[in-house]
Amino acid sequence: MRSWALGGAALALTAAVGMSGCGGSSSSTPTSPTPGGGGGGATTITIAGNNGAQSFAPNPASASQGSTVVWKHSDNTTHHIVFNHGSLDTGDIAPGASSPAMQMNVNGANDHCTIHPTMVGSINSSTGAPPPCQGDYCG
Repeated sequence: MRSWALGGAALALTAAVGMSGCGGSSSSTPTSPTPGGGGGGATTITIAGNNGAQSFAPNPASASQGSTVVWKHSDNTTHHIVFNHGSLDTGDIAPGASSPAMQMNVNGANDHCTIHPTMVGSINSSTGAPPPCQGDYCG
């Protein structure tokens, strides 16, 4: 009899906590999943060091517009990856860390490390290669 009373109290407490987390409302508005997130996950690009076009693996990487990309740091110096045209900026990525999941807002892009400008990469989209590389970071 005592175990039933404890079980009932736990159930009542669980229901009360659950309702307070929902604001006491019985209806909710569903949210859309982040593109590229959830089931498929993000495209991961490994930062392999300051090695020119071999600095990223894979290079070129593949990610469709609207999907997400993560840069995973595997060497021992800080990196800071940006798209050449400026629409994506990872911020500094410390050794052993990863960038936040960044949403691809373009169909393909060329990228580089702002700290090590010879580190260059590209991301192909489902519609093909990125636009031709132009500017200081193209080789």
